[in-house]
Amino acid sequence: MVILKRFMLMAAIFAVPQLAVIAQPAPVTPGLLTPPSALTVEQMYLQEAIEMMIIREQIRGGTREMQLVGLDFIGEALSRGSRGPELHATLEFLAFEGVINLTRENGRVINNFPDVRVRAANLLGQFGTPAAVQTLLVMVANDNEPMVLTEAIRSLGIIGADPNMEVINTIALTMNRFNNLNPDNLLALSAIEAIERISAANDGIVAPTAVQTLIRIAEGNYMTIIRNRARTALSDLRRGLHH
Repeated sequence: MVILKRFMLMAAIFAVPQLAVIAQPAPVTPGLLTPPSALTVEQMYLQEAIEMMIIREQIRGGTREMQLVGLDFIGEALSRGSRGPELHATLEFLAFEGVINLTRENGRVINNFPDVRVRAANLLGQFGTPAAVQTLLVMVANDNEPMVLTEAIRSLGIIGADPNMEVINTIALTMNRFNNLNPDNLLALSAIEAIERISAANDGIVAPTAVQTLIRIAEGNYMTIIRNRARTALSDLRRGLHH
């Protein structure tokens, strides 16, 4: 069903008269207008511009299903190496959907789609730029859905960059919010793994807040396997400090 919708969207775009001059004679396939090997640099630029227009139109439609399809397009663009500012801005819009970007109907928020934000957080991790890090930090500071926070923290760990310890400190604040009120095992695991990855990416440098977070998880109301995982991470950090 999703593939059919994507095909129909692509067909609709090429039916617009003003875009006919850049349509390729090759058959249209979902998610890819023309095989990259057959395009010049100029044609690839035009193709990406068309794809971004399709993605924007899908997102502005506001439905959860169309936004998820738009995220599929973004994933394909990232897999081809696209990292442009417009692509990031589109991802950021989806990352804030229903939390910062609010659409209300009769006083009720109608665009709160956590699964859209989860997918956006995952793709921001693949994006991997400083701008992506900042978007993820805003997500972690403002979202209240554990599934979204879990993915956003995981993506921050995958990127790894944290020269000013801003990422670690934000993760620590988030875990403080959830440790006592609503402990979540998957969220705690993502925090442990992010701390390990960020420490490894920054030559073993550990912020005090990282150690405090691991201690709270190790002593918190989590599954035994999660508490043990936090203790192991603490031991590894200590060994790294002595090398």
